[in-house]
Amino acid sequence: MNREQAHEILMKYMKGENYITHSYAVEAIMRGLAKRLAPDDVEYWGIVGLLHDLDEEQCDWQHDMSVHGPTSVEILKKEGIDDKILFDAICSHNPKSGMKAKTTLQYAVLAADPMSGFVKAVAQIYPDKKIASVKHKSVMKRFNELRFAAGANRDYMEAIEFTGLSLDDLIDVALEEMGAIADVLGL
Repeated sequence: MNREQAHEILMKYMKGENYITHSYAVEAIMRGLAKRLAPDDVEYWGIVGLLHDLDEEQCDWQHDMSVHGPTSVEILKKEGIDDKILFDAICSHNPKSGMKAKTTLQYAVLAADPMSGFVKAVAQIYPDKKIASVKHKSVMKRFNELRFAAGANRDYMEAIEFTGLSLDDLIDVALEEMGAIADVLGL
């Protein structure tokens, strides 16, 4: 599957603008992480990021978090996709699905998912609400304020360390890659 095919599937099953822009943000972060961790797989890692929440509007994950991930796998299978690495990465971004991250790819998507929302939350407190205004130091300061963006799982973000990168690296990648598509993200 290439990025164009993945995007077609995303648009078929996802309609909410916030969900779509979140998918683009995670895709961008995953591409940036791949540049450092798996340079030959940048597009593939991007596809994982793009499709990680494919089932967001298709399942009742608010009441049963264990279905978030496995439902995406079922959708992809219905679309004729057969890719265990992709399926496992999607499921492992939500440990409540029963799959824990074990590979570099899986830890990357686990960390990239909440980081995208966290960086967006930091940008939203600036008067211009632009990611270009956000500095690394500001993200770290807010990261240590546990009441700020309390829903962003800091343990998941820190899991980036299982890839050999640091939280600082993840923040830098997120700021750079989300900044590069700020117009698409509305930031």
